[in-house]
Amino acid sequence: MATRAAKALPLLVAAALFMEILDGTVIATALPQMAASFGVQPIDLGIGLTAYLVTVAAFIPVSAWVADRYGARTVFGAAIAGFVLSSVACGLSQTVLQFVVARVVQGVAGALMVPVGRLIVLRVTAKADLIRAIGTLTWPALIAPVVGPPLGGFVTTYASWRWIFFFNLPIGLAGLLLTIWLVPNERGTPRSFDRIGFLLSAVGLAGLLYGLDGIARPDAGPADWLALLAGLAVCALAIRHALRHPAPLLDLAARQIRSFAHTTLYSGNAFRVSVNSLLFLTPLLLQVGFGMTAFDAGVLILFGAAGNLAMKTITSPILRRYGFRAVLIINGVLTAVTVAACMLLTRGSPDWWIILVLVCQGLTRSMQYTALNTLAFADIPPALTSGASTLASMIQQMSTGMGVAFGALMLHVAGWLGYAGVGAFRFTFLIAALLCLASVPGAMRLSSSVGAALRSQDRPQARPQGRR
Repeated sequence: MATRAAKALPLLVAAALFMEILDGTVIATALPQMAASFGVQPIDLGIGLTAYLVTVAAFIPVSAWVADRYGARTVFGAAIAGFVLSSVACGLSQTVLQFVVARVVQGVAGALMVPVGRLIVLRVTAKADLIRAIGTLTWPALIAPVVGPPLGGFVTTYASWRWIFFFNLPIGLAGLLLTIWLVPNERGTPRSFDRIGFLLSAVGLAGLLYGLDGIARPDAGPADWLALLAGLAVCALAIRHALRHPAPLLDLAARQIRSFAHTTLYSGNAFRVSVNSLLFLTPLLLQVGFGMTAFDAGVLILFGAAGNLAMKTITSPILRRYGFRAVLIINGVLTAVTVAACMLLTRGSPDWWIILVLVCQGLTRSMQYTALNTLAFADIPPALTSGASTLASMIQQMSTGMGVAFGALMLHVAGWLGYAGVGAFRFTFLIAALLCLASVPGAMRLSSSVGAALRSQDRPQARPQGRR
């Protein structure tokens, strides 16, 4: 049973994560039809998108405490059930208020699914199998944001926007049954609930993500910047509280593990912000810069998702053959090159050239994500697994919003510097490529043996890169 669960659980958790991430992006193209059915303007439904993202960010920190107290299977199963029921409620909504309330409940459930799902996989997977398991968990974050908008457009065009949410019902029910069958109900060390830590982290993360989402919009105003600054200030207070509290809700102890700090907090986060900005910049370049229709742009962007999936078949052999440090350095440079290659695209570029650039981006991005996400947990001891999983989920959730905000901000900077049209996009892609390249020096400071315990059960296990 243990072996079967270890092989099947990553697929189960990946399906749940895909469902959660997809719901955060799929309704973007369905807003006009949804607004018409509610009798409001599309801009009035923006609160539905924001409420979901903010709620996910606010409740992620509590996930480890809940899982340790009530058991991973109980929490993960309840999260799937809550997500499915709130999805049905979204599809049945008749007013904007009903829809927003359902999206908030969805956000709470999604906040529990992400880190608790990863925690389950980390607990049942042997170190030597972690590359395969984390590779499976990585594809939802790469594929869902790409396929979400065109899928939403297709469903709303040929059916109804309500089916976007009803599709979650069979997936969720199957996932719930598999959770009851496969997932062990392990609990962590009981600890008291850190109410102040929860309040600070929830308010700080919600304000930060709300501000990032706001400044990325064309109609960004002073209130969005104020929310961003306030969120940063409260997050700083939350970190200060976590470092001083004897049993904090947000456990930051994993930051002292060098491999985790590099892949999650510092260089790895710079990479994620850079490549996440492409989710915002590339469709905008194709539609605004080159005059393509949303459908044509969506079809081309899907080739990037194909590159992501193609790389999954050879990621593990490459990491086992060449090691994490070499892959992070070489592939990091290659990813920066593929980002910079977008500067060479023009309105007259043939489709095959655009497809080649996007496929190469997908290939390199997939490899780097898997390497970073796997290495993050290479040296994490069992006692820190819950806190590390929560912290990683929180940082990765924020990096998506930071990437979109970074892309929007650089376009504004390009305008201030006198760049216009496609020239502004070229400037922004250059800055994004440089930010991606900035993640490479951190990888160069890692030991050549880092992650050796993950590469093979037969090789001698290297000493972990311990606390600094």
